[in-house]
Amino acid sequence: MCPLRIVVDRLEDWRPYYPTEDLITADDFLAQDRLQRLNDDQDRTTHVINLCSELDYLGTGYYVSLLAQARGQRVLPAVETLNALGRKALVDLQLDGLDPLLGELARQGSLPGDQLTLRVLFGECREPGLARLARRLFERLPCPLLEARLVRRHAVWRLSRLKPLRLRELAPEEQDLFASALNRHSRKVWRTPKARRRYRFDLAILVDPQEALPPSNRAALKAFIRAGRRLGIDVSLVTRKDAGRLAEFDGLFIRETTALDHHTYRMARRAEHEGLVVIDSPRDILRCTNKVYLHALLRARGVPAPQGVLLKRGDRRALEDRLAGLDFPLVLKIPDGAFSRGIVKVESVEQLEREASRLFTTSALLLLQEWLPTDYDWRIGVLDGQVLFASRYYMARGHWQIYDHSGTRVKSGGFTTHDPAEVPAAVIKAALKATRLIGDGFYGVDLKQAGDRVVVIEVNDNPNVDAGIEDAVLGRALYERIMAVFLARMEAQVRERA
Repeated sequence: MCPLRIVVDRLEDWRPYYPTEDLITADDFLAQDRLQRLNDDQDRTTHVINLCSELDYLGTGYYVSLLAQARGQRVLPAVETLNALGRKALVDLQLDGLDPLLGELARQGSLPGDQLTLRVLFGECREPGLARLARRLFERLPCPLLEARLVRRHAVWRLSRLKPLRLRELAPEEQDLFASALNRHSRKVWRTPKARRRYRFDLAILVDPQEALPPSNRAALKAFIRAGRRLGIDVSLVTRKDAGRLAEFDGLFIRETTALDHHTYRMARRAEHEGLVVIDSPRDILRCTNKVYLHALLRARGVPAPQGVLLKRGDRRALEDRLAGLDFPLVLKIPDGAFSRGIVKVESVEQLEREASRLFTTSALLLLQEWLPTDYDWRIGVLDGQVLFASRYYMARGHWQIYDHSGTRVKSGGFTTHDPAEVPAAVIKAALKATRLIGDGFYGVDLKQAGDRVVVIEVNDNPNVDAGIEDAVLGRALYERIMAVFLARMEAQVRERA
């Protein structure tokens, strides 16, 4: 468990709150000789919550954040946040896109009058109707205590000022919210020393409780938590609402379907910027979620893949001329489809023209590939260059894909899971060759096998790990192997900081 330091101007500033051994004054924090080489792993991974008042450039509070980062510690707010708060242009840049939310809140009647002051405490506020706004401000500019001033001009609401708030400026009724918000933001504050010694690291697993087809079911998530804790990693489930808390953790494991223009990608980038071990990394999401990129990558590097061509919106050549000798039926795909969505089987040029016209409304490029009918697809799970599991996903009954979205309810086919040693060598070889082009993360390689021919269909950056399916061979050892990779990488980061 990484230690926590709450830095205040004076110990008296903390008098309204529950006593904690994590408290330290700014003078004592700055006086600590931490710039020399450290021997204690925990000191190198300390989390710092800076509640000082002088956060302007070169003020005492500014130096607390600056020296914390120089020591390899994770600090809230970071120097980058303080620099942004000190310049209105940077604040405007960070909060670009806030106008639609302000307009929606105004229509709902949550913004009364012509001006409003909102105090944001770890992303929370006292006004229930403005909770989303408070969370958005904290996510974009993560500072423990913020004060926002909003004004309405010509019937349009704008953010006129955003500045750090001093701890001792909190009113009595705000102090209760601050204490509870801090408690939710960092559970470590209230743990006993005995509890802290149980775990060396903290891992966040990002989930969406409302997702219809999540990468891991509830039983699998529980298995990850148990496996991590057996290895000395405290595992917590987080959602997109916890973006501002990422600096509390040592690693982020994304168990939510990823996309580029999506909070999963933004949180992966933010976590990587904070120095966390991240699976899926932003690079993996970028490379795997776009089928056009994968098609070009596999083709350029000689990895066996279906024959296909790229179709470009606005290309004036006749469609028949672009088929490059492909025979119908063919499969037309949008670049970022998932779970068999955005994939259409076409039987003729006329149908291809109709479907392409429809899909071009969402993407400038489409991928057209040969149709390879098989009873099942192989899914090979690869982590850190090693095969973890091998499953067969069968096509949905009466359908040519694993997932059938044609009805009101999504249907899927069956599955079988196999010992990787029993999988045809050509399947394993193609899967490993494909993942080496992506990186050393966690991937699910989908392949088709027709006789002696094996082709890679796609590489997924956050493959399914569901209890009862992918763990059918390894059982709980599957979860321990995944957690062991996190542990090894977090330990390596500690060594690097030394």
